[in-house]
Amino acid sequence: MADRPSEEHRSGSEEGDGDGASPRPGSSSISDEEWAKFLQDSEREIASAPKEPSARARMVTERLRQREARGELPESWRAGPSPQEIQGRAARKRRLWAIIGVPVVIAVAVVAMKPSLLPGDPFGSGESEAGASASPLPAETAAPTRAPEAVDPQTPTLDRPFAGSPALQWADGAAGIVLPKATPIGSLSKAQVEQALQQTRKLLIDSNLDPATLRGERPTAALSVIEPRQKELLDKLNTGLSKPDKEHDPLGMFSRFNPKELRLAGSVVKTRGRMTFKAGEQASVVVHADYTFVYPLVRVDKDVPTEVSRTIVRRVLDLELSDPAKYAVTPGKIAVRKFDRDIGNSACDVYDGFLHPSFSTAGTSADPTGAPPTGPTTDPYDRSKDLDENRDEGCGVVSRT
Repeated sequence: MADRPSEEHRSGSEEGDGDGASPRPGSSSISDEEWAKFLQDSEREIASAPKEPSARARMVTERLRQREARGELPESWRAGPSPQEIQGRAARKRRLWAIIGVPVVIAVAVVAMKPSLLPGDPFGSGESEAGASASPLPAETAAPTRAPEAVDPQTPTLDRPFAGSPALQWADGAAGIVLPKATPIGSLSKAQVEQALQQTRKLLIDSNLDPATLRGERPTAALSVIEPRQKELLDKLNTGLSKPDKEHDPLGMFSRFNPKELRLAGSVVKTRGRMTFKAGEQASVVVHADYTFVYPLVRVDKDVPTEVSRTIVRRVLDLELSDPAKYAVTPGKIAVRKFDRDIGNSACDVYDGFLHPSFSTAGTSADPTGAPPTGPTTDPYDRSKDLDENRDEGCGVVSRT
């Protein structure tokens, strides 16, 4: 370190004549400010000079150096994951997507097609839990003891034609016609009893659910299962289909709507009922069928039909299949012993061979209106009562549709 100049040298510098001449020999050319800065820089250098490490520091350093030489030293946390770790994480993500991603995509697609699967109403569709998500009722195995409970009043629409109806929870179409398990009856085998049940089901479907029949066309399949020896019945039905009148009304057996006036709102007819069988008196099996069908309808004379009206038809039939080995019958055909019906929401005393539901809005002048109802108010969904009750009290009104 350089010696500090004496005070005399500094005084001599200050006494110069200030004309820029060289300093006197033996005097200093460093000012007090420069000297102070020199001392400060020197002190910083001394403070930052390396110190000798402690014994513990030397021991730790040596231990780390030995581990590094053996390849055991872990990578610094500041350096980030290694390439191997990055590849491992990417592979795990791909496996996770393969396990979770595909089911998630399927679930999203299903919910997109049918949002009602989600609980509540997350998309504001306006459908209540008693709407499209209502659980279907189990099959009817015995006569109900009372009418279905009241349903929250809702206006049926094209998208939800059974809104506000107990039929919302009924089966769709032919799915509601469930056959009992066949067993042998008298001289009839199990297969023959099964045939009687199947023929009954075929008649019910073609008479009440087949789209062609509902459009007013000839119910060929239904007619084909009836015993051809029942000529009087078949003549009456055929006349009713071609030239209907009060005495020849095809609605006693078939559900029909005038295609020039009405069409189904959608493609579903709701069905509920039951089928039973027992031994007949003539080496036969007698099948008893009791079913109610609910038809949602719209007018076709409207440019954009919006109002939906429902007609409810209950049918009760007794059909018999006799043993062809003991009686002169046509094998595989069933004889109609009884057929009855109760119709809710159709014009009274109109015998043109079609059902005519009422609508709240006015239709065309050609729409049949029929006679005013004179009978009692009934619930068309009440399946607990026998159809023979109130049979002679005339055409009445319905408490709900």
